[in-house]
Amino acid sequence: MKTTLPEGISLKTVERIIDAALAEDLGEGGDITSNATIPEDARFSGVMAARHAMVVAGLDLAGLVFKRVSADIVWIPETEDGVRVQEGAVLARVEGPARALLSAERTALNLLQHLSGIATLTRQYVEAVAGTGAVILDTRKTLPGYRELAKYATRMGGAQNHRMRLDDAVLIKDNHIAAAGGLATAVNRAREAGHGPIEVECDTLIQVEAALNCGVDAVLLDNMSISQLREAVHIVGRAVRTEASGGVTLEKVRAIAETGVQTISVGRITQSAPAVDIGLDWNPGA
Repeated sequence: MKTTLPEGISLKTVERIIDAALAEDLGEGGDITSNATIPEDARFSGVMAARHAMVVAGLDLAGLVFKRVSADIVWIPETEDGVRVQEGAVLARVEGPARALLSAERTALNLLQHLSGIATLTRQYVEAVAGTGAVILDTRKTLPGYRELAKYATRMGGAQNHRMRLDDAVLIKDNHIAAAGGLATAVNRAREAGHGPIEVECDTLIQVEAALNCGVDAVLLDNMSISQLREAVHIVGRAVRTEASGGVTLEKVRAIAETGVQTISVGRITQSAPAVDIGLDWNPGA
C-alpha cells in the first residue's frame, strides 16, 4: 500500500485495521450480492457527502480502503481532515470497478464516520473552553486496536494527546496508591525506577498537598466539584501542571475550565462519540 499517511499513524496499523475490517465484512464468499447482480466490467461513479455538519477525520484512510480492494479505484478527496463541513458538502469522489467499489463501501464509511464523529465531538469541547486557556486532552478510553486512529481524530478536532500507551508516562492512580501502600511510597518507587515526569491522581485536597510535598510534576484532579477544583488550583498555583478529569460533559466543561485548571482530560470524546452520517451515492457525472 503506497500512500502518504496522516502524521502519527503507522502503515502497519492502517493495514491491520483495514484488512481485518474487510475480512470481517466480506466473509468467506465475498460480496455475493454485488457479484451476482453487477456485470464484471461495470463501473461505478459516486460522491461521498456529509449528511449533516461535521468535522472530517479519516478521509485519506477511507480512500485506502477502496485502494486495498482494487488499485483501479480512483479516489479524489474534495476536502481534508480537520475541516468543518456543512450538510451536503462533498467529501470525496470515487470511481472504479463497481463490484470492488461496493464491496469496500461499508468498511470505508464505517471508518470515516467513526473518526469524524470523534473529531466532531472533540471540536465541540474545544470550542466550549475557548478563551479560558484550558487545553482539552484525550484519554486511553478507545476501542481496542483503534487507538492511533482515535487519537489522530481527536487532534483533528483540536485536542492534544495524553498518553498513547502505558509506557509513555507515569500516571499514579488510586489503585496504584492502594496497592503500593501509600502515595509517597508510590511516587518514590516510580522515581527510583528512573521514570519521569510523574503525575498523581488526587481525589481530595489533602492528596493534592501530599502530592506537592512529594515533588510530583502534575496532579490529576479527579471527579472534584467546581469549588474543589478552584481550591486545588489555588493550592497548586503554577508549581505543577493541573489536570481535571471525571464526569466532564459539554454542559460542565466551561465551568471546569474557568476554575483555572490547565488541562482537562475527556474520555467521552473517544469512548462515547456518536458516528456522523456520511453517504456514498451513485453519480455518473462525478
